[in-house]
Amino acid sequence: MENDTIKKYRDLAEKILANNISPDLVYHTITHTRLVVSAFEEIGTAMNFSAREMEIGLIAAWFHDTGYSKKYTLHELESVQIFEKVRNKEDFTPAEVSVIHNLILSTKMPQKPETALAKALCDADLIHLGTDSFYDLSKLLKKEMESVFEIEIGKEKWNRDSYYFIRDHTYFTPYANEKYGAKHKENTHLIRSKVKEFTKQDKTIEKLESKLEKVNERLDKKPTRGVETMFRITSRNHLQLSSMADSKANIMISINTILISILISGYAGRMAEYPEFILPVITLVLVSLATIVLSVLATRPSVSEGKFSKQDIIDKKTNLLFFGNFHGMNIEDYEWGVSEMLKDSDYLYSSLTRDVFFLGKVLGRKYKILRMAYTTFMVGFVVSILMLLATIYWKTPVLI
Repeated sequence: MENDTIKKYRDLAEKILANNISPDLVYHTITHTRLVVSAFEEIGTAMNFSAREMEIGLIAAWFHDTGYSKKYTLHELESVQIFEKVRNKEDFTPAEVSVIHNLILSTKMPQKPETALAKALCDADLIHLGTDSFYDLSKLLKKEMESVFEIEIGKEKWNRDSYYFIRDHTYFTPYANEKYGAKHKENTHLIRSKVKEFTKQDKTIEKLESKLEKVNERLDKKPTRGVETMFRITSRNHLQLSSMADSKANIMISINTILISILISGYAGRMAEYPEFILPVITLVLVSLATIVLSVLATRPSVSEGKFSKQDIIDKKTNLLFFGNFHGMNIEDYEWGVSEMLKDSDYLYSSLTRDVFFLGKVLGRKYKILRMAYTTFMVGFVVSILMLLATIYWKTPVLI
């Protein structure tokens, strides 16, 4: 996808790369940049980038290696400067310019992209690690570095360094991992086979990595104990929070019940004697009553029908870990449902997830209503006291 803006900056970048790059650079050529641009467009399309995001990313891809026309090391900084010199100020907002700068700089080794655009560009920059052209391009990079730094790099050293590099590299985007991951792994084994000697430490690391890979394969098949611990701790924390909410509601109910009793018993018999205090007293009684109602609502349980069908179990639609879904069933149907759930680890952990989720929903409702109760009591109590003080002030005779 190319619009007029992309074409304009593509032409500028291609002109720089074609006319100003040293002949010694046989890897970082215009061909490499075109490969990166094409890979970014492929990844960006898969990641559903917007048209403007694609435009910004493609322009950054075109310019990310233009700095090689100035210097070999830290060329990314030069690439940013070159882009600054050629860009039209009307084409981008200041924020977009900053994004392009950061995208170019994100390709610096070791890559540490932070945004989705940067991850896509970094994957595009090293997409060849997961393609059939990896080994041929690796030889071109070796030749380039020998020419630029005027040194001779031994084949064994190059293969070993290349192996370490590709071994430690992973793609940042799910799309690149899915499409190029298998070939990336194949290339890792390929370059590994070309290394004749490893140090004792290297061999130890390799053995540990092999064991780790096997462990990870087993973990992919079976949930870890850590996951189970996570569910247990989360559920316990939710239950503790629920208990705290119930205690807070109980405090509000107790305080306001006592307050209403004192007000009614203490003032009812003296209302005729102090009629001016009737409004503050009624206000405080109503506030206390509203607080009690809200506190009761916060703790009032809601119980569902408590029945499920066999189809619900087959479709994995019901959570058998919550009593509200089975209290109306007989023991035989419930035992059957649980046995079916235990046969399917995905269903089991989905039920645990749902249990935690709905516990959280109940907690959210409790604390929301409880907050309303506390706010009602606080504001109402203050207003009632202010009304009482105002009544006392206006009814007290002024002595001269």
